[in-house]
Amino acid sequence: MPPLMGQSKALTASELLILKSVLHAAFHCAVRDRGAYALDSATKPWILQTINYLPSERCTCTTDSIICVGSSLIPRTIPSDINSLSIVNCSFPEIKEAMFSLMPSLQLLLLSSNSFSEIKEDAFSGLPHLEYLFIEGNKIEEINKYAFRGLRDVTHLSLANNNLKTLPRGLFADLRSLIELDLRGNLFHCDCESMWLMLWLKRSNATISDVYCASPSGMKGVLLKEVPEKHSKCVSTDFVQHQIVNTQSMSADIFFHKDDIYVAMAVPNSDNCIIMEWDHIETKFRPFDNITGRSVVGCRSVLINEQAFVIVSQLFDGSLVYKYDQAQNKFTKFQTVEMLNVSKPNDIEVFQIGDDWFFLIVDSSKAGMTTLFKWNETGFYPYQFLHEWFRDTDAEFFDLDGKSVLILVSRSQVPVIYQWNKSTQKFVLHDEIANMDDIVSVKAFRIHDVPYLALACYIGDSKVLKWTGKHFEEVQGFPSRGATVLQPIKFKDQHYLILSSDYSFSQIFRWDEENQNFMKFRDVYVQWPRSFTALCTDQRDFVLATSFKGKTKVHQMCSGFNPRDYGLVSFKLIYPNELV
Repeated sequence: MPPLMGQSKALTASELLILKSVLHAAFHCAVRDRGAYALDSATKPWILQTINYLPSERCTCTTDSIICVGSSLIPRTIPSDINSLSIVNCSFPEIKEAMFSLMPSLQLLLLSSNSFSEIKEDAFSGLPHLEYLFIEGNKIEEINKYAFRGLRDVTHLSLANNNLKTLPRGLFADLRSLIELDLRGNLFHCDCESMWLMLWLKRSNATISDVYCASPSGMKGVLLKEVPEKHSKCVSTDFVQHQIVNTQSMSADIFFHKDDIYVAMAVPNSDNCIIMEWDHIETKFRPFDNITGRSVVGCRSVLINEQAFVIVSQLFDGSLVYKYDQAQNKFTKFQTVEMLNVSKPNDIEVFQIGDDWFFLIVDSSKAGMTTLFKWNETGFYPYQFLHEWFRDTDAEFFDLDGKSVLILVSRSQVPVIYQWNKSTQKFVLHDEIANMDDIVSVKAFRIHDVPYLALACYIGDSKVLKWTGKHFEEVQGFPSRGATVLQPIKFKDQHYLILSSDYSFSQIFRWDEENQNFMKFRDVYVQWPRSFTALCTDQRDFVLATSFKGKTKVHQMCSGFNPRDYGLVSFKLIYPNELV
């Protein structure tokens, strides 16, 4: 054996064995391509010289732990008996996804006084045995809300002294075994966006150090867990999945009949109009009836003289009217309505003027005509044909300054307003809404009794318009990517808008009374959504979201504290690639 590092003495067999084991540990702890670790060892000085000959001495190994100081890299692999890793004064910009996944044996991870500013989604995935996670004294600007996902065995977590001003809602959702949490030394801004954290601190079973507000000035020095009592004006609301209905659908029309609640859903792929009934005990929709048709595109209910009817529009063979038969406890065919001038029905609008009932079939073909039908005690019959050569996509009937008006929107023309003429008992063209091209849907709503319109544009900007007393003017725009509806919803005194998207998450906006506009509230994923319909029952608020290519979902609007939002009970987040 030749001399090593200037030593005149050849290695003995025992010394060679010691060197082999030490080098093996060193290289398994080493950062690839640069850096190594000086080992705590009782080996001879020349063996230590051999280890120190490696390019750097940034980390120190013992039999079960590693400490790295001032490194720009972290170990990529470690021996299986290493259960503790400390990284101090190191310089890397972020904690990336699964950054420590090649160290599955870790039970303790300490990240102190480092320069990283961001912790990414699933940053600590692949650490099934981790119990102690200390992230202290760093320069963190952002933590992803899913950064701690999967850390179900962590009992001790510290985020102390990171100058944090806020934390994303649901950050602690997966920390089911948490015993102690340290949030001291941060600069928390105690506003309504942080209400989730304040509520979580108050209700968590973990031992939590006293945490104080740093701002705004009126809250400075107040304990975070005492803020809810002092900040009662904040509204804490969330949108929680409640039920999945195993069907695709174009629309959902909720109606009430004899103290029961039903929903009629158009299912084009199976040529059905499905009727479901609300179960007040299970608080879910259950199957009730199934109306078959031919290329069904719409289902709408109408209650006339305490009789329940369902109008079924089809691409072929006209439209059908079904009537509820109490003796059979189902809907039976009542009438076939001829569609002489309707080529491509796209929407059904049902309304009442005085004592008269009407329904409107919106025609999206230039070859057809949007047609108004009227009830005459024996059935519906064609009553008025509206404009020709328009590709109408949607209609909305509402009251405007005491007058009955009908708005039609089109892919090829600006929206037009028809007004009901009491003398002729017909709709007459009244006005148009300029600079609003390629609109796919229109919804009317009121805030403080002021009329608004929500106009959806598939690609471009969807718009909210406000009535000035003379005309509608634009007050807010929403970038739209595959939007088929901008749906207004009101629960109690709170107004919402839901903007659908065929290509991404649909967005929920909440009305901000102070700023007099809609502010982004949260995202919700529904595959190819086509409608959002509100239901208030059993002292709870729901939204039924139909899907053209996926499954229909019922979500609950939860006001106040919801344990699922704060990790106090288990739940699963559904992502686009995990659709059930």
